[in-house]
Amino acid sequence: MARRRLDDDSLAERLEARAAEGLYRQRRVVSEAAGVHQRIDGRQVLAFCSNDYLGLATDPRLKEAQAEAAWQFGAGAGAAHLINGHFAVHHELEERLAEFTGRERALLFSTGYMANLGIASALVGRGDAVFEDRLNHASLLDAGLLSGARFSRYAHADADALEKKLAAREQGAALVMTDGVFSMDGDVAPLPGLASVCADADALLVVDDAHGLGVLGKHGGGSLEAFELDQDDVPVLMGTLGKAFGSFGAFVAGSDALIETLIQFARSYVYTTALPPGVAAASLAAVGIIENEPERRSYLNDLIARFRKGATELGLDLMDSHSPIQPIMVGDAQRALSWSEDLLERGMLVTAIRPPTVPAGTARLRVTLSAEHTRDEIDRLLQALADIKAADASGDGE
Repeated sequence: MARRRLDDDSLAERLEARAAEGLYRQRRVVSEAAGVHQRIDGRQVLAFCSNDYLGLATDPRLKEAQAEAAWQFGAGAGAAHLINGHFAVHHELEERLAEFTGRERALLFSTGYMANLGIASALVGRGDAVFEDRLNHASLLDAGLLSGARFSRYAHADADALEKKLAAREQGAALVMTDGVFSMDGDVAPLPGLASVCADADALLVVDDAHGLGVLGKHGGGSLEAFELDQDDVPVLMGTLGKAFGSFGAFVAGSDALIETLIQFARSYVYTTALPPGVAAASLAAVGIIENEPERRSYLNDLIARFRKGATELGLDLMDSHSPIQPIMVGDAQRALSWSEDLLERGMLVTAIRPPTVPAGTARLRVTLSAEHTRDEIDRLLQALADIKAADASGDGE
């Protein structure tokens, strides 16, 4: 292999190539609180791209809980959990999350990415095998690849394909990792089938329910509650606190033995500073709201149905999703970017999702809905999409 330089000129060439393909990503500067109404890059927009599904990120009760805990415990934890950074509010949150998910124990991580890395690295290694859905989130894929175990992907949401791969396994432990709700398609994994296959093959099933918890299930227990699956069916549950919970951080919930194993062997837990106590307090407040205010989920489901009905009537290419994630398939990356920019000109922020986040030829607008949106705002988005679609068809949008 020829030598390759990593100087500024070679980096600039790589960046130029990405821009030419319509794949360049840019950060936007937000100057107001998180919510569906934001000032971004100096302009007021109606946002349809947040994961704040229940509108809790700006809820006064979360802000008050965070502020009070910050005054009591300080702005930061100051150390890792295993040194002297494990505060009483962290411990209380772990106990509440275990209760909320119906599991023996829960363990806080700083991010979902770190939680997934910790799960895989603590449970499997050389001589073992990791099996993952082809459309898993990058954190799950990286966790499997970095674990040192043999890595294999099965066809999306296909329990039969997984069964065949597990049957061909010769030795070592087997870890199966899947999203509960897939972040780019919005569909739900066939968890009962996966759980049955894993039980028969003596494989450990891990479900990352970042986009399901708080939203799905009668009590907001996520995709596992929706399918009536418990800890015996799905031994390892990972959830994030920065989406429907409106806060920040992540957790893993499962048996006492699982949690103790992660405490001892998950490097992404052991060697990092604990969450700020105020953030944990905000998450603690969110758990209670999710449990006690089911009307937020009911209203969100009404908005999802309204959007899907309107988008279908417009002839937009929707995916099979009944979650707050509602992708509109566009195909070409440049076209998806153009539609996103046209929406922004109309005061609406909808992200264009392009390769490598999604496979080539499947670029899309990723609409995400929140309980903070109004019905009139859903209708405004649909009208804007109708106008852009008509202009694109006539050639005026090119």
